Amino acid sequence: MNQEESVPAPRAKAKVMVVDDHALVRRGLSALIGSEPDLEVCGEAADAVEALARIDAQQPDLVIVDLSLQNGHGLDLIRQLRARDAGHPRERVARVLVLSMHDEALFAERSLRAGAHGYINKQEATDKVVHAIRQVLAGKVYLSGAMTERMLQRATDGDTVEAQLPSERLSDRELTVFQMIGEGLGTREIAERLHLSIKTIETYREHIKAKLGLKNSAELGRHAAQWVLENT
Repeated sequence: MNQEESVPAPRAKAKVMVVDDHALVRRGLSALIGSEPDLEVCGEAADAVEALARIDAQQPDLVIVDLSLQNGHGLDLIRQLRARDAGHPRERVARVLVLSMHDEALFAERSLRAGAHGYINKQEATDKVVHAIRQVLAGKVYLSGAMTERMLQRATDGDTVEAQLPSERLSDRELTVFQMIGEGLGTREIAERLHLSIKTIETYREHIKAKLGLKNSAELGRHAAQWVLENT
């Protein structure tokens, strides 16, 4: 056999899409991923609409998603991806890794329920980010050791005092609206970012106040701002 024929073909690099609303973060992640011999960045996006279009065009193996996006929320994008995958079961399905500044204890489980395959905080060391990428690409779920232990403990103990925390009383959408209120966004701006009507956001505000026992909008604003300060 010819010596050249015996040389195995190089393995194709895994294609990664980066979805984050900060250009510097996208650039940094792209540089980090591109320096790995088995990974390559096939595209970037700042919001869900752009991300969906580029995912269709590039067919990545993995999509890294931030929860805070321009004109939307990362959880909504993840749900859209999973819904589309369910409608086309024979097509290759991109796996999803959430990379966010938000507290893992608040959003990791919600991200997995939405359809993500892992969650890592942006403050983690770069080698952990690469490890998380490879683990999710390998078909596994990535969480920190502390979060894995927490979820196992909850599964073992059932309902605990955590269920009484404000963040645990709210649905995913309510928590998203609550967070945006805490970031200082008004009802109209929240509606525009989430592509919902003003009336719908007002309904969410009323639900949040009722669930958290808040009397008026002023209390809601103060409570939300304090929550954002403590958790982001």
